Amino acid sequence: MLVKFWGVRGSIPAPQLPSQVRSKISAILERITAEDIKTPENRERFLAALPPWLFGTVGGNTPCVSVSGESEKDIIVFDMGSGFRELGVSMGKEKPKPENYYIFLSHFHWDHLQGLPFFGPAYDPGVTLRFYSPTTKLETALHGQMTSPYFPVHMESMGSKKEFLQITGPLKIGSLSVDYKKMNHPGDSYSYKITEGNRIFIFATDTELSANDFQKTEENINYFDNADCIVLDSQYTLGEAIEKYNWGHSAFSLAVDFAANWNIKQLFLFHHDPTYDDRKLFNMLQSARWYTERMGIKGIEISLAMEGREINL
Repeated sequence: MLVKFWGVRGSIPAPQLPSQVRSKISAILERITAEDIKTPENRERFLAALPPWLFGTVGGNTPCVSVSGESEKDIIVFDMGSGFRELGVSMGKEKPKPENYYIFLSHFHWDHLQGLPFFGPAYDPGVTLRFYSPTTKLETALHGQMTSPYFPVHMESMGSKKEFLQITGPLKIGSLSVDYKKMNHPGDSYSYKITEGNRIFIFATDTELSANDFQKTEENINYFDNADCIVLDSQYTLGEAIEKYNWGHSAFSLAVDFAANWNIKQLFLFHHDPTYDDRKLFNMLQSARWYTERMGIKGIEISLAMEGREINL
């Protein structure tokens, strides 16, 4: 199973500002010595030693994550934020190009839909888009965001074949089994669980973790326990989560507690706040790792969801 991040921000896209780029360049220049640029090997060693918030970026696109099975050419997609456009650009370069996309929507807030009008494969008559949601409002919601005066191109103008499917239980797509669970978010949001063989991946954006999510009920055990990897909303610090109670997002420390509670092996912090720069996000990652040490939590690998990053399960 291959998982790839195309968009990892929440709420609204957050591209790098010119001032942020200049600040990174300035910080790098302050670290350079004459020895660091003496040979190509020295330059590579210098770049490799830079802190990750300086050399590279977490990314500014809103949520989109793809999953493909070991033997499958078709692609499962979670959410259609602005990162969905990047997925389309990448798939346009593939040979042969994928013909089928299975798109699961967590919910219909704009930051999870805004990439659809710019998804290149949607205009290809040889492509089939299958949209999935546990709600009955799926087709109406997707058509509604592409009508005047909100957008000049209607979905009917997209040449691809389209199917709008309500999920009522687990389903199978090639070698991948997909299940879902309702989470705590204003207007509702759904997490998705993919199983392939003995490997389990969970996508759980836009959720405000509560005591119910930690309870050892049969439903929770069957869904969360012993997952290999979870991509989990962790937009806030604990202080912000308390201040923004009922906004529908979680603190990174609660995300760590949740992963520990359910014996989940890999945790990817996701749905990053648009006001946080790369340095702030990597500081939060470090704080999450320190938190596991202070609490004596073992067996969890914690990472930041970053655009372009792949997970092999």
